Amino acid sequence: MKMKSSPPPPFLNLLILLLFSAVLRHSTAATSSYPKEALPTKSGYLKVNSSTGSSIFYTYYESQTSSNKNTSISQSPILIWLQGGPGCSSQLANFFELGPFLLNQDLSLKPNPGSWNKIFSLLFLDNPIGTGFSIAASPEEIPRNQFDVAKHLFIAINKFIGLDKSFKTRPIYLTGESYAGKYLPALGYYILKKNAILPKEKRINLGGIAIGNGLTDPEIQVSTHAVNCYNLGLINEEQMTLLEKLQLEVVGFIRSGKWNEAGNARNVVLNTLTNMTGLATLYDFRRLNPYPNRVVVKFLNNMEVKRALGVKESMIFELCSRTVGDALHDDVMKSVRYMVDFLVKRTRVLLYQGQCDLRDGVLSTLSWVKKMKWDDIDEFLKAERSIWRVDGNLAGYVQKWKSLSHVVVLNAGHLVPTDQPLNSQVMIQDWVLERGLFGSEKSGKDGH
Repeated sequence: MKMKSSPPPPFLNLLILLLFSAVLRHSTAATSSYPKEALPTKSGYLKVNSSTGSSIFYTYYESQTSSNKNTSISQSPILIWLQGGPGCSSQLANFFELGPFLLNQDLSLKPNPGSWNKIFSLLFLDNPIGTGFSIAASPEEIPRNQFDVAKHLFIAINKFIGLDKSFKTRPIYLTGESYAGKYLPALGYYILKKNAILPKEKRINLGGIAIGNGLTDPEIQVSTHAVNCYNLGLINEEQMTLLEKLQLEVVGFIRSGKWNEAGNARNVVLNTLTNMTGLATLYDFRRLNPYPNRVVVKFLNNMEVKRALGVKESMIFELCSRTVGDALHDDVMKSVRYMVDFLVKRTRVLLYQGQCDLRDGVLSTLSWVKKMKWDDIDEFLKAERSIWRVDGNLAGYVQKWKSLSHVVVLNAGHLVPTDQPLNSQVMIQDWVLERGLFGSEKSGKDGH
């Protein structure tokens, strides 16, 4: 597989910039000023099975500046981003949410002032294999459960760390949204279990896990839709009663271990809710139209773009893979809450939700958080909920106790970085660096 080195030779950089300029139809005058920062520092493939060639596609962006005046960029924390789905490409987040450059609807790129790589490095992984530009040698090799997802990711991350000696010592934070509410706990759990038996030099330097609008404990979360929408005035009492009946059917299938039926029944709940409310999307009840993210598909199916990223021109990019979704269908309704219970005792965990998300929103998450098996859960639930402001403006609310933090982001839906780019940037920076409302002095003396 073709893999770009870092940094590319000057002549190669120039060639790639010209290719991108052609794609974006810039004028001759604009071509000379096209920012090379729009190109990943590295991109290509991380092989997870040497015998079959199955590989995870990645794009990596080195941080724009250092997070500390006393350290260099090469010491910046690395944020790994996993998209949800299951089977949706992390290039959605790259070009539509939190990458250094975002796509306009005319396929031109614009700098993202709210990018998460302002002071952190960003690694986007198309996960599992078969997702986005990732390669699955056969459909049978696509993971069917979270253990196999984590196993592939662990291999890929170690391959990535091996690309640059500076990666070995830099703290790594796992981030993502939606169905990554299962990927991230599973990967963090797998990493810490492996770290416990590996020699120090082979361990992954895990700094924490940040889950945005995540599906983590489906049984509890699916049971919150009716009351949540009723309290928002989106359905009436009769509709709430009908929806609660459908939700109970999902729970019954889960408790009987009928995972396929449970997944299908959850889809019925969500479709019924959409029909009842007439909303354009459950991902953000304010929107009159769904998120305009198809622009990412158009951009990444351009031949010149694929060449620049080190992708085979014959590959067809899909934002979400039905094949991967089908492979993981029976996994969708299985809980990974016990993994979060394990993680919060050993590393830092951030849970954040957009206030306007009806799929995996605030009530959905807090309902399973209350059930956590953690000695400090009662202290967390009683902890002060602080008003969070950015540049003097109300941005949301933060509740923290020791290793667990929860954030409600105002005026945001399922794609928090798209809806509130600057506020989400401040949130992730303050959480990683343990400052502001995430400082250890805010809750719990040790901050662990």
